Amino acid sequence: MAKTALAPGEPASATKSNNVIEWVNGHYQNSRTFLGDVRAELRKVVAPSRKEVQATTLVVLVTVFVFAFYFWVVDYVFYHGVHAIISKLAGPQ
Repeated sequence: MAKTALAPGEPASATKSNNVIEWVNGHYQNSRTFLGDVRAELRKVVAPSRKEVQATTLVVLVTVFVFAFYFWVVDYVFYHGVHAIISKLAGPQ
């Protein structure tokens, strides 16, 4: 590993390691390892077939319509329930 220059008056046996270079090398190696792992994982990715996309799209659409109907019913019941309560509390007009 590279060593830093000695300060004037410092003995030759008191060499210092260059922490910046070690830090950069460590991050470089970590980055290479990470990118290699990413590349290996991307090789495992498989795009869905047209049939799979159509099937999942159908499931999503059916689910959306079921939930829309459910929330419409709940909203209708709450609206009429609250409206009936307010009408009773307000009395005849």
